[in-house]
Amino acid sequence: MGLSFVSRRALTVGAVVVAGALGLSACGGGGESTTASPDKGASSAPAAGGPKLVTPGKLTTCTNLPYEPFQFKEGDKVVGFDVDIVDLAAKKLGLTQEIVDIDFAVIKSGAAMAAGKCDVAAAGMTITEERKANIDFSVPYFDATQALLAKKGTGVTSLDDVKAKNLKLGAQASTTGLDHVKKAGFSPREFADSPKELLGLQSGQVDVIVQDLPVVLTWLKKPEIAEKFELVASLDTGEQYGVGLKKGADPVVLKAVNDAITEAKADGTYEQIFVKWFGKKPGELG
Repeated sequence: MGLSFVSRRALTVGAVVVAGALGLSACGGGGESTTASPDKGASSAPAAGGPKLVTPGKLTTCTNLPYEPFQFKEGDKVVGFDVDIVDLAAKKLGLTQEIVDIDFAVIKSGAAMAAGKCDVAAAGMTITEERKANIDFSVPYFDATQALLAKKGTGVTSLDDVKAKNLKLGAQASTTGLDHVKKAGFSPREFADSPKELLGLQSGQVDVIVQDLPVVLTWLKKPEIAEKFELVASLDTGEQYGVGLKKGADPVVLKAVNDAITEAKADGTYEQIFVKWFGKKPGELG
């Protein structure tokens, strides 16, 4: 994910692995459906000129919870920046959005959409060439950046400091943050999701973690975290998030998503949504 702000994830999966991953998800190992989950492979016949959908009347979105402020649960409802962006596209299509929680690796590989789990994927997902081999992406909707979070007093201000002090580094599995630090020569401890990554830092399993900047800033709004931990560096990775679609995307859905993003940026709606979730205007985050 981006928080280019910088972001999460990337993977090529063979058919057997894909089937296994989807089987795991269906059993609950990879997340839960936040609403009624569509049957595997199901899709509705489109009306003349209309989109082909997993569930009639719904724009079904795959995501990976929680990833606050992009998508997370507030009571029984899933909310967040990504949710509001996809809602704009759903409205254009005359649909309501339905959200399915599933493993990020299955999303970024394209397997979730190929198997008919969802129509689109919005999961703070950075657009990469590797992912584009398996997924079609919308126009970018978020500029992301990575960040380092560490215990106060660590004295770290860069990845070079982490290396020089021989500190233990943690990262979320399948993310671009993980890819970035690996390219920098690190072999970080990998955590399955962002809450487990934060817990790893809090429990002393690692000394520093890399995560999308907006996620780190959201964590630091919580007094119990801000009291002991601090943002020590921003890593400008030049990432951008995109809404993912099945390879060879339905042109009606793709156009609706692209138009929704483009129009929202032009008419001020995007800025309103951005300020709602980040408390700052685009370009002011980090």
